[in-house]
Order: sequence, then structure tokens, then C-alpha cells
Amino acid sequence: MYLNCKTYFSLRYGTFSTQELVDLAEKNGIESLALTNINNVSDAWDFYNLCLKKNIKPILGVEIRNKDRFCYVLLALNINGFEQINQFLSFHLQEERAFPEHPGVDTFFSNPDNVAIIYSIASFYPEKLANHEWIGIRMDQITKLFSFSVTRYRHKLIVLQPVSFLNKRFFNAHRLLRAIDNNVLLSRLTPELQAGEIEIFQSPEKILKAFAQYPFIITNTYRLMEASSIEMELHTDKNKKTFSSTPEDDRMLLEKLAMDGCVLRYGRRNKTAFDRVKKELAIINQLGFNSYFLITWDIIRYAQNRGYFYVGRGSGANSIVAFCLQITDVNPIELDLYFERFLNPHRTSPPDFDIDFSWLDRDDVIDYIFKRYGKKQVALLGMVTTFQYNALIRELGKVFGLPKGEIDQLATKGYFSRSSGFDPKKAEDKIQQLILQYGQLLKNFPNHLSIHPGGMLISEASIFQYTGVFMPPKGFPTAQIDMFVAEQIGLYKLDILSQRGLGHIKEAIRIVRENKNISINIHEIEKFKKDPGVRNQIRSVQTIGCFYIESPAMRQLLKKLECDDYLTLVAASSIIRPGVASSGMMKAYIERYHKPDSFEYIHPIMKELLEETYGIMVYQEDVIKVAHHFAGIDMGEADILRRAMSGKYRGNQEMIRIKENFFSNCMERGYDPAVIAEVWRQIESFGGYSFSKAHSASFAVESYQSLYLKTYYPQEFMVAVINNFGGFYSRELYFYELSKTGATIHAPCINNSDWYTCIKGQDVYTGFIHIKSLEQKAAEHLIEERKRGGYYKSLADLVERSAIGKESLNCLIRLNAFRFTGKSKKELLWEANLWQEPAKSKEKLFHPALFEEAPVSFQLPELPAYPLEDLYDEMELLDFPLSNPFPLADTDLDQYIPAALLEQYKGKKITVLGYLITYKPVRTIKGDLMCFGTFIDASLNWLDTIHFPDSLQRYPLQGNGFYALTGIVVEDFGVLNLEVSYLQKIGLKPRNSPQAAQPHLLPPTG
Repeated sequence: MYLNCKTYFSLRYGTFSTQELVDLAEKNGIESLALTNINNVSDAWDFYNLCLKKNIKPILGVEIRNKDRFCYVLLALNINGFEQINQFLSFHLQEERAFPEHPGVDTFFSNPDNVAIIYSIASFYPEKLANHEWIGIRMDQITKLFSFSVTRYRHKLIVLQPVSFLNKRFFNAHRLLRAIDNNVLLSRLTPELQAGEIEIFQSPEKILKAFAQYPFIITNTYRLMEASSIEMELHTDKNKKTFSSTPEDDRMLLEKLAMDGCVLRYGRRNKTAFDRVKKELAIINQLGFNSYFLITWDIIRYAQNRGYFYVGRGSGANSIVAFCLQITDVNPIELDLYFERFLNPHRTSPPDFDIDFSWLDRDDVIDYIFKRYGKKQVALLGMVTTFQYNALIRELGKVFGLPKGEIDQLATKGYFSRSSGFDPKKAEDKIQQLILQYGQLLKNFPNHLSIHPGGMLISEASIFQYTGVFMPPKGFPTAQIDMFVAEQIGLYKLDILSQRGLGHIKEAIRIVRENKNISINIHEIEKFKKDPGVRNQIRSVQTIGCFYIESPAMRQLLKKLECDDYLTLVAASSIIRPGVASSGMMKAYIERYHKPDSFEYIHPIMKELLEETYGIMVYQEDVIKVAHHFAGIDMGEADILRRAMSGKYRGNQEMIRIKENFFSNCMERGYDPAVIAEVWRQIESFGGYSFSKAHSASFAVESYQSLYLKTYYPQEFMVAVINNFGGFYSRELYFYELSKTGATIHAPCINNSDWYTCIKGQDVYTGFIHIKSLEQKAAEHLIEERKRGGYYKSLADLVERSAIGKESLNCLIRLNAFRFTGKSKKELLWEANLWQEPAKSKEKLFHPALFEEAPVSFQLPELPAYPLEDLYDEMELLDFPLSNPFPLADTDLDQYIPAALLEQYKGKKITVLGYLITYKPVRTIKGDLMCFGTFIDASLNWLDTIHFPDSLQRYPLQGNGFYALTGIVVEDFGVLNLEVSYLQKIGLKPRNSPQAAQPHLLPPTG
């Protein structure tokens, strides 16, 4: 009888979790249950699995609606029916077409044995019903039967009692969700936009009693439920089975490619390499992953043919076969990578291949995969965005009609908003109490469907057997299921990711070729590892702009390790993980790295397993080795542990189970309880965020490529970073870093600038893209006209030839883009605003004068100019000054200690002047808020600060700008920081200030 049940995957409508719905059915003795979410099948297979565990027959379907208007319910009678429903749903969602009123004649449902279509007695239904069409009746619609032709439709009437809420409280939550979805005040939510209380769960007894006068309706309902039978084996591989024609052909092709690649990578006489290739190939074949490797190789081959840069990483990078296929550039023999982390006979899922492409190239690679393997077999992986604290406070505040200021007070600002609690003590009145009460109830409810950062599914059968797909703004069909449901089904993602670091590298190589006529082979990784210039670059921590090693925390770690080699960088790439730092393991690693004889291993077995990392678990492989060899957990369980600590499971049930197994095994082996607890503490630090060694090594390879370019082509490299819109920092910092290379940075120029920033020799011309009020079309037209007709000769010449608008023209003038004319900006602004209207200049553009006219000249009084005007105009129009910002600081620069001299003041209290670049808030063990600040001083040297809770609470950072910072200089493994005890924000000098103090530049400190 329950043919129309919804969970909270009826987005912003339903209120049951999938588990709660199934538990409710079990509690009430319900033996068959249909899930019919509104235009969505996100949790269909979760529901299917949960029902089977409770001995409930699952029926899968969907409720079709056009916006808020109910159309009909579709129920799958078998797996083919579910596929047809998903095809029907996907077609209309992707095309953004309204669903038809009468789908019974639709080609999607031509076979009546596969899908049941249920209309409502209260809305449209065809006069003549086909075999697979029914009329559904709710309990509150029974009275409609008095005026209905019951005899005619007797065999077509069924119970369609919707189940959307458990009780009145959840019905209220539904009303709030509907108000949020429709962006209306709760008081103005009309009945048409919400459900009625009839959708609160009704017991089987109540439903049977309500339909007691019409027993044939109950009989029809049971018959329809019996007719539905969906069977699918979960947790079995459903990825594409073959790349070529047969599995055996795949095996032979992979073997040939791997052996040929082994010769290329290692030469013909490396027995160790060939033996490992053969061993891997045997296990890959045994586990049926040949096609997975070949598909990945095919994608890489396409990228290589197109000249795209990529980095292969993930656990697949542990594989020598992947190295030989050029999927990765990580040599597993050189790094002694743990083979079992990559593949072992206990592993049920393929190894992870994460392939990073430049953000400019990724979409084309995705497009290739869709066209190569077929739209019926391919989809981007979806994910679910959930309601969290701030979003709920703001949305509920709006529907309750609170003013913005009051909502802002309830919301949590900054880094930790997601972890905020709905503390009732925050409430100042009853409305705020309701907001916090229902916010707590709705927390973690699905809000909307989104796209996984990089996951793609390539299935053997039609993807519609498992899910519907929708078309997000990205423009590629995206599955309605997330990675957890996909893996439950047996669909394992291939990650095609985007990162700007590769864009930096590709762009830098292009710019070097154009500016210096030098071609760079960026794949000479072994050469880069040994290059003394690169080693010095990383040792001195000159890493700004370099992938993964430019953040303040990473630069400090590299300095503490005195890193100047590849293997140390690989370790650093994993040690930087939040878990290692917060558990004290990072500090221990640094101490042991510098004094390897100063400590004792916690247990002899740990020395055998972790001597390379000084007894500290650094990589996922370390955890697997310890779990297997120290605790006696078998490799299958160790692999589950790997997946659990990588966030591959929902919740933490698997971690709890394995923890019990771990402690039990260790106690049986007679280990000291304190030793067991410490080893498990290190394992737990990997929870949710951990790297395999191969993953870290892949990052380190890309870091070396960036380092090489920054070392030998610093100006071109930094222009490339700017053109890819930076990395860890904002554009502003990269312009300052560029100025430190000796380049001359010019403001935008109408005769030299392009859309993106360009370099000519050592002259860098800021790109038009950075001007906030300049439209791309206008800028590109200006550039094209310049190419066609030559350099602009005057302001009038540009206006006549480009038809630029007044606002854009004024922006260019204020940025001194016409400085070649020799006129001041104020003169040009007068001239521009007295010039003819843009519409008239368009006529001249299409009907140019036969003879060039001399520009009109104006006689103006002398207009004052101030030294800070350019900096102010740049801040207003670019968001930042292009040159050193310190002349703007309204203070005497000479009274502050420069960062370059901090070494002389260790342990002493000093005051420095810093310009805030970024900061990172963290929680102490007690839960108090502190932060680490990153500033530059007047010489553009780095200044790192520590703000402990007491200091931060009394003297919080107040956004970007200048700060006078007082504190004690402290040293930690050669890294200097200022422990701030007092700070004061320094204002800016007035725009018309008569003089600008120039900072006394000191050499960079790194």
C-alpha cells in the first residue's frame, strides 16, 4: 500500500532519511515499500540495500512533477523498467523540458511489462487506461469515489497514500523547506507550494480501515506490488569490462604496452623491473582490472597527442605498470613503493587513478571520454550538498522574516562555520529559538545535487540501469548518485581533475618559447632533481607559485627540514597533513630527521616497518604495513582500513570495528597497552585525510617542474601564475613576487597590453582581464582593432576606431593606459568626456573617414597631481596596487624593524609593520581559536606571526591592510615567527597626500 514514499532526497520537500523510512516500515510490519522521490533517484540503491537487510521488498520508482505540480508516479516492475524510468527522467532533466501529461504513449514506456504509471484521481488521467496505467487514491480522496465511475475503472484503482513525514514536527520542517525552496516568507507559503498533513505517515491499520468499503482497491494495490521485482547484485564490478574486443585481447594488449614501456623506462637489462611488471600484470589480470588500466592509458594517450600536461597520482601511482604506460611519472622502484597498497588479491575495487589536467584542458578530455565510450555508458559522478549551520541560519532567518543584521549576528563568521552548534543559548527571542531548533533538525539534510570534483563513471551496461542523470551548468551529464552509492552498486570512479599548477607550467613553457625562443622539455624530472640551482631554490624556500609547496605552512616545514632533495620533499608532502601536525607527529618527525640517533622505536617491529620515516607513520602504506605486520590484521581488512581512513565510507562504523579488531589482536600478541594505544593514535590521525606515498611522490614531481621554471625563468613563470589566476595566494602577491625578479611591471596599456598579462623582454604589461569594470568583449575588440590598424595614436584615435564605452574608457584612463600621449590622466578624462558619444563613433568605425583628421586639442588649466593617485586608482579598479603598497601606510616606516633583521632579535620584543597576505585560524586542544598570520614587510619580505587565543581575542585581525605588530621573536628549527602580543591596524594616507614615503628595500629573506 505504500507506493509513494519520499525521503529527504525529494530535495527541500521530504524529511525522512533513507534509514529512518526503512526502519519505520520494519517497525510497522510493512513487507513491501516503494521509494518515489520527486524527480530524483539519488538514494534508490541505498533504499534497496536497506530493505533487503530488513526482509522488506523494495520497489523503485520516482514521482514526476513539473515544478510544484504533481504529474504521476512511475514504478519499475523490473530492472529494465528502472532503466526506462531513468532514461525518461534524464531526457527531460537534461533538455529542461516539461514532463508530458500522458507518458503512457511515450516511447520510453512502450513495453507495459516494465513500468507502472499511476495518476492521481484528483488530477489528469487518460480516459482510456493502458495495461500499465493506474489511478491512485489517497485516504482523503475516498469521497471522490461517490461521483466517480467506479464500475468502469474498478480494476484500475489503487491506494496511493503518500508518506513524506513522520509527525507534525517534521511536517513543520517540510513547510520551512518549501518556503526556502520558493524564497518566500513562511507566512506567505500557499497551499499549492506545500504538502498537506495527509502525507504524515499512516499505519497499515488506518489505511485498511479507510478503504474498508472498497476491498478491490486494496487487492489491486497488492497485485501491483507483487508484480514488481527488481534484482541486482550489489558490490560487484559493473565498470566497463573490456577495452578491446575480449578480456583476453585486453590482457595481451596490456602486457605488450607494459613490456614496451618497461624497456623505455628501465632499459632491456633491468631484471628487477621486468619481474615486478610480470608480477603486477598477473594480479591485474586475476582481479579483472586490465580494461581499467587500458582505459586510463587511452585517456593519457589522447592527452599526449593533444599536447596536454597531466599528472597521474592516487594509489595507482604505486604501480610499475602505470609508470611504464606513462600514466604516472613516479618510479616505484626508486621510491620502494609498497606494492600491496596498489593491488593485492583481497582488494575488491580498482586502484585509484587521479589524473590532473590543466583547468584549460580538462573539459576537452572529459568530452573525449564521453564520445569515446558513449553517453549511455558515461556520466560525471554526482555529489550531494547538505545544509550546514550558516546556510540554515540565513535561509531560516529569511523565511521567518528576520532583518539581515539579526541574521548576521546568529551566523558564524569565518573558518569554523561548518562546525558551529545550534546552541539554544544563542536565541534572544522565540523566533530565534525556532530557527535554532529547526536548524538542528535540518542539519545535514540534502540541499541540492552537485558534481564530484573529478569523478567519472564508465559502465559496461547502460548507466541508466543504475541512475538518472542531470545537466548542471558544467555542461556534462552528471549522475544523481554520489561515490558511496556508486561503489555500493559496483561502479568505481576514475578521477579526471583540474588544477592550476599544471596551467602554470604549460603557460610558462609557452611564454618562455615566445619571449626567449627557448623550448623546454619539462619531463626531464631526473635532471631537475639533480640540478644545483633547483636544490638551492628549495633550500632557500623560494617556492612562491610552485605547486603544493608555496603555502606558509609548507614553506616553514621545508625550512625546518632543510629540504633540498626529492625524497625529503615526498615525505614533506604527506607530513603536512592536518592529522600529522595536530597529533604531534610532525614535530617528532622533524626532531628525529635532524637527530636520527636521539630516539628509541616504540617497538622492534615498528623499527623494521618504519625505519625510513624514523618510526613515524607518514603514508597510507605505513598504516597498512603496521596493521598487517604489527597487529596481524589480514590484507583484506587492512585495505578496508585504508578506505575507512580515506573517507571512502559513510560514518565511522568500519573504523570502530577495525579498532576493536586491532586492539584485540595486539593484546593477544602481548603488546604493552600503552604501546597499542600510541600506535592506534597515529593511525587515527590519518582519518579522512591521508596520502599514499605514490600520491605524495606525484605531487613532488610537479613541484620540481614548477621549481625548475621558477629557478631559470622566474619572470615568465610568475606571469604564467598570474595568468592562471594564482595558486594559494591572491593575484596581488604574485605581482609583488614578480617585481622581485627584476621585471618592470607596467599598468595596462592600450598599445601593449593583451587580455592576459604579457611579457616583452623584461617589461610586463598587466592584462586587461584584471580591470574590474572592463568587459571582455570591449577589450578583445580593442586588441583586434590594434592588430588590424596598428598602434593607437591618441585618445581620439582609440575612440573612433574601437567604439569603446565611456565607463570602460574612463577606467583605462585612470589606470594610465594612455601614458604614451604624454598627457596627465586628468587632462585625458576631460578630453574623453568632451568627446563624441560612443554611438556616433560606431558610425565612424563602419564608415571610416577618407582622410585622417588631426585630433581636437583642448586648453585646460593646470590640474594638480598627487603621488598616491596611481596607487589609489589601481586599488579601486584592480583591487590591489601593482607596485609596493607601503607608500600608502599612514605611518613612519623607519620606526619598524624589517623582517630581514629578525634573526638579530631572537627572544626579544619588537614592533614590525606588516601588510596582511593571508591567515589560518585553528582550534587549540581546548577548543580556543588562535591563528597563524602571513604578512610582507616594506621590502616585500615574508613575516610570519603567531596569534595565541588571548592575543587574538583582544586584538583580532580586521581584514586586509597594514598592521603594526608587537611581539617576541621565536625560533623553531630555523624558522622565525613573531608571537604577537599586541597589534594595531594602520590606516591609509589620504589620496591627495603631498608626498609618498618610499620604503628602504632590504634583500629578500626567503
